Amino acid sequence: MPRLVPPVINDATSDALRSQVRAFLAEQLAAGAFGPSIDSWLCGWDEEFTAALARRGWLGMTVPRRYGGHGHSFHERFVVTEELLAAGAPVAAHWIADRQIVPSLLKYGTERQKSHFLPRIVSGECFFGIGMSEPDSGSDLASVRTRATRVDGGWSLTGTKVWTSGAHRAHAFIVLARTATVDPAHRHAGLSQFIVDLRGPCVDVRPIVSMNGGHHFNEVILEDVFVPDDMVFGEIGQGWTQVTSELSFERSGPERFLSTFPLLAHAVEKTAVRREPGDPELGRLVARIAGLHHMSTAVAGALQRGESCEVAAAVVKVLGTTVEGDIADFADLCTGDAVPASAEWTQLVADAADQRPGFTLRGGTNEVLRGVIARGLGMR
Repeated sequence: MPRLVPPVINDATSDALRSQVRAFLAEQLAAGAFGPSIDSWLCGWDEEFTAALARRGWLGMTVPRRYGGHGHSFHERFVVTEELLAAGAPVAAHWIADRQIVPSLLKYGTERQKSHFLPRIVSGECFFGIGMSEPDSGSDLASVRTRATRVDGGWSLTGTKVWTSGAHRAHAFIVLARTATVDPAHRHAGLSQFIVDLRGPCVDVRPIVSMNGGHHFNEVILEDVFVPDDMVFGEIGQGWTQVTSELSFERSGPERFLSTFPLLAHAVEKTAVRREPGDPELGRLVARIAGLHHMSTAVAGALQRGESCEVAAAVVKVLGTTVEGDIADFADLCTGDAVPASAEWTQLVADAADQRPGFTLRGGTNEVLRGVIARGLGMR
């Protein structure tokens, strides 16, 4: 496990950037462009808001300038994304593309793939999904059954992916598929990745509607989908290595502890809750968020240095998603008939309760991730 230290940053630059983002968000809120929401990075799909961020240079911040990006550091991107999430801003449209497709393309993509996709992601015109989980293969990605068979000029993919966020709106997703027969002694071998057009032929996107009526998850069925050779992502047979590299970006970011932050901010700033200033439980939640901020910032610094962060990212994810659920429980308990609650507070609490079960499941269950942490730390 790498020694996690905060990235070397210019505090004045960081503070100035935060101030810019906060001023932008205040303007957007005042104009009624959005209202703070729970799980805004998963449920808050707003392409106009994404376009507004792109115009300010806040998408693809780490993309090199030669691909239309801005060449900023992971920490600068962290500052922007943290402020957006803390405000509950609708960032779902570009989130997956900006969070993990960008660094994956830069590391594993061909020159053609980089030149085609990166400028479009930076401009807020191309949205991605992730094709990892399957009906019988959630956190155990080594058991995926989607099959890629070699054909003339490319590959034919058949299988089903599930829990694919935004697939009904996204342009493409990166699919993990098996390209070689399963070897029981080496279950992680024989996996490869492919960039698949979600709007292409033989791709069937079916909605998975949440119990509150929300639609952000999908089932994607692939029936002999042709993927040309130039859309093979990375190297054939190296899918497992590539996926685990992506997961460090997916699991370590501020979205793993700020999904319910608008509730915490509301509880601190407003009086329509049955808690007094100085409440010890409220203080503990604030302290836990502060600690996770420093942990996640340190992981961003390690990623900037190109270090492996699988274990550290898993720690952030386990601790972060736990505190997200604890904030939801706290908000629910401190809402009652004794004090009239605002409509905004009531809606935030209801949304947090609806989304709470998914916090510790998505991105790898916390039970599985504890195993990742134990193995990484050499435990038996």
